[in-house]
Amino acid sequence: MHNDNFDNWNKWKSTLHKAVNLGETVGLSENTIEVIGTKIGNVLSSNVDPENREQRVLQELWRVGDDKDRKTLSKMIVKMVQSDDK
Repeated sequence: MHNDNFDNWNKWKSTLHKAVNLGETVGLSENTIEVIGTKIGNVLSSNVDPENREQRVLQELWRVGDDKDRKTLSKMIVKMVQSDDK
């Protein structure tokens, strides 16, 4: 079961990584990607049940944070998935 959760986490990160790369490829600025990420985070936090513990932690952080915190968390998530290139 733990491996399934780890696989789901990696799949989620991979999906985000592809989305960020696509945004960069079509010329979106880092700020625009972060703004879009924040909007998506709001939708996901309100409407999607997390698939694993890591996603649940992110959801809880999102819910307790204010707008500034959410923008920071979104920026950090983008950095996290971009670091997978390195």
